[in-house]
Amino acid sequence: MRFDLTEGDKVSEQTDLSNEAVEVINAGAKAPLVLVCEHAAREIPACFDGLGLDAAARESHVAWDPGALAVARAMGQDLDAVLVAGRVSRLVYDCNRPPEAPGAMPAQSEIFAIPGNASLDDAGRAERVTRYYEPFRTTLAATIKRVDAPAIVTVHSFTPIYHGKPRRVEIGILHDSDTRLADAMLAVAPEFTDLTVERNAPYGPQDGVTHTLKEHGLAHGHPHVMLEIRNDLITTEAEQQQMAAMISNWLRAALMRPEMNDAMKDAKP
Repeated sequence: MRFDLTEGDKVSEQTDLSNEAVEVINAGAKAPLVLVCEHAAREIPACFDGLGLDAAARESHVAWDPGALAVARAMGQDLDAVLVAGRVSRLVYDCNRPPEAPGAMPAQSEIFAIPGNASLDDAGRAERVTRYYEPFRTTLAATIKRVDAPAIVTVHSFTPIYHGKPRRVEIGILHDSDTRLADAMLAVAPEFTDLTVERNAPYGPQDGVTHTLKEHGLAHGHPHVMLEIRNDLITTEAEQQQMAAMISNWLRAALMRPEMNDAMKDAKP
């Protein structure tokens, strides 16, 4: 299917669905595109007693991706695309990690020790998988199945300083072994932004960050890409709206390239 939604087309009526683990926003969208924001929330349910963290840690970038949900929501509006978003902190369960990954329920995240995860036993891990990861995974899979031959775009943000070192990159275009949509976005990037854009930065497949892409995109032939936005660029509502508008136009142009039309036809249920 060709991605043929043009700027200014009427968007569909929004329908929001949610449970404690996952939220589906703009469920009635018409575009052949599924947006994903795994690290949308910093919520730590009361039963976990804040995972033993102070308020500063619970509100920091280790708990969520600041600004990412706002950008993804605005992109969904711009593109008339459905958005699947996580509703708990990635420190409770990181929905961009498989259950067997240490980072799914990390005992350490950058400079922060996570006391509530340090002594987590197998039963405790299994309970979180059942309660948070499985509903997210199955909801995302069902959403993708409902959309006709979609592309999949995950939206993240990252901290400008990591382990004390500043990061030069401002927008990362990430992929695993399927580079089609990443290549298309990088090819047209100069037409839409003068920000510093890099491939597989500040993270890449070697860091274990492409789980959603592999599980839901690569396995079914759906073109896909992971977007990483430096979070100091999206601290205000105005910045978030501007970033979303720019990326929406950029993504639209990439998806409308002839090679992407062919790629989207190749996707399978």
